[in-house]
Amino acid sequence: MSDAAEYRNWLELPPDVTASILSRLGAVEILNSAQSVCSQWRNICKDPSMWRTIDMWNLGDLHAMPYDLEKMCVHAVDRSCGHLLDINIEYFGTDELLFHIAERSAHLKRLRLFSCYDISDEGLSEAVVKLPSLEELEIFICPVSKQALETIGRSCPLLKSFKLNLQQCKTFHYVSDDEALAVAQTMPELRHLELLGNGLTNEGLQAILDGCPHLEHLDLRQCFNVHLGGSLEKRCVEHIKTLRRPYDSTHDYEFNPGVHGTGSSDEDYPFGGISDDDDILANGYDDFFEIEGASDLDDYDDYTSGILDMALMLAGASDSSDYDE
Repeated sequence: MSDAAEYRNWLELPPDVTASILSRLGAVEILNSAQSVCSQWRNICKDPSMWRTIDMWNLGDLHAMPYDLEKMCVHAVDRSCGHLLDINIEYFGTDELLFHIAERSAHLKRLRLFSCYDISDEGLSEAVVKLPSLEELEIFICPVSKQALETIGRSCPLLKSFKLNLQQCKTFHYVSDDEALAVAQTMPELRHLELLGNGLTNEGLQAILDGCPHLEHLDLRQCFNVHLGGSLEKRCVEHIKTLRRPYDSTHDYEFNPGVHGTGSSDEDYPFGGISDDDDILANGYDDFFEIEGASDLDDYDDYTSGILDMALMLAGASDSSDYDE
């Protein structure tokens, strides 16, 4: 077999194919590594079409990061030039960042916030007013009030999917229909609702069924104040296509929900707790490491050598001469 058959120059791929490959990386990997491989990749990474979806996934160990995720996110949003449709923010974020996103992303359809403790009720409320096209909202382990939920419902009339997991923000055994009533009164177009670990009661569930007539998927796992039975259960079964009950297993949940699943013994309900290792509230997010002398994220040096090595291999670049700073 000839050398030409064994080795390909990946730089010869059509730009749209390369863009498709690079888009599978997260925003951090693109800004921190992939765009530094060569001038062709840098130009592709600057194209606004690359930033219709921004995934700021990270491991959550912000103190160990040599870069500022908030600055990275701002830069990514600016690169989208108003075309951003979907954004995921994890373990960081402020009111200022969320407002920046809302100001520059009027067509945003999906917003996911995970462990964003520095985003306040007021900040969330001010931002969603500028997001009338929002169709999907996911809030995981971020404190949010009934008033903020009402503002979300009134400001986002197209909202079809809402996921709210406040399990680790609440004390166990709390009882409240506040969130359920806010949903019922302001989100009539919902098709998908997830309230993992919520404190709603049968009255709150009844209000949701009354206020959200188009609901097709309802997740009530670990909502231990809901007691399905009789006419209420019959109504859920008849009108909801996919129903997850309070004691259904959480083994397929995307992250540790904070309370053990149904595979555990009876005493785990509802007394199951969060282990010290899983206590996300214990993490601090105030001291970020910034890159010295970096006035623009385009000038970021590589801090993730494994990702860059992989990119270099794919690109067929054998030495530093392939870099174009």
